[in-house]
Amino acid sequence: MADHPQAMAPYKRIAAQIRARIESGEIGPGDRIPSIREIMRDEGVSTATATRVAAVLRAEGYAESVPGIGTLAALPKKIVAGSDRLRMLRANGSGYREGERVEILGADLVPASEPVADALEVEEGVSVVQRRRAYYDDRGLVALSTSWLPGELSQVVPELLIAEPLPRMTFGLVEDRAGRRVVRRRDIVAIRPVPEDIAQVLGVEIGLSALTMTNLYWDQHDEVTEYAVDFLGPGRELSADYSLE
Repeated sequence: MADHPQAMAPYKRIAAQIRARIESGEIGPGDRIPSIREIMRDEGVSTATATRVAAVLRAEGYAESVPGIGTLAALPKKIVAGSDRLRMLRANGSGYREGERVEILGADLVPASEPVADALEVEEGVSVVQRRRAYYDDRGLVALSTSWLPGELSQVVPELLIAEPLPRMTFGLVEDRAGRRVVRRRDIVAIRPVPEDIAQVLGVEIGLSALTMTNLYWDQHDEVTEYAVDFLGPGRELSADYSLE
């Protein structure tokens, strides 16, 4: 069983509180985090303890020191999967990280292949929505993401078939228009050979082994709303942080 937060070392407890505020969007990237003096005053701790708080946040990627300004909030530079984008969308209205951009490569109705049909629990060959997008940051291509949704959703959310970024991403629009709120997901990390159409965008050889993240989402009626497969860009890695205290 995890320790109660009050059982943590004071500097870890305070750092965890600030980290939660950053992840929720209460403190945005580039905003000042509480200063050493403010932490000492508000938490009743020593200078040494307050100093360690900022050090922990910097080490975890949640803060950076800017000369002449102070310590500012940041978000760790890690790969963002669809499930992370859903969390960020609900927290602060945006599914993108600071400095990240998306390019929509396609949005169409296509016949469901066998794996897509199995995932969406439909008959093979029926029309499903396919959206493909590429995510980029200051290092280049982050991931190439393809998602499939039940074809009937295009009738209530016609924007799904427009090759442009969606104002509330697929999650938000499907919830707003169809009332289908994502309540459960499954994440699968696997090594897969890169197919020809994906290889062209990733800039790698066809058949090369690549790290992938597959996501399945279910709504409140236990029906699948989306199936997505992300091929990570060359040199990228998946990471996740868990508190064990």
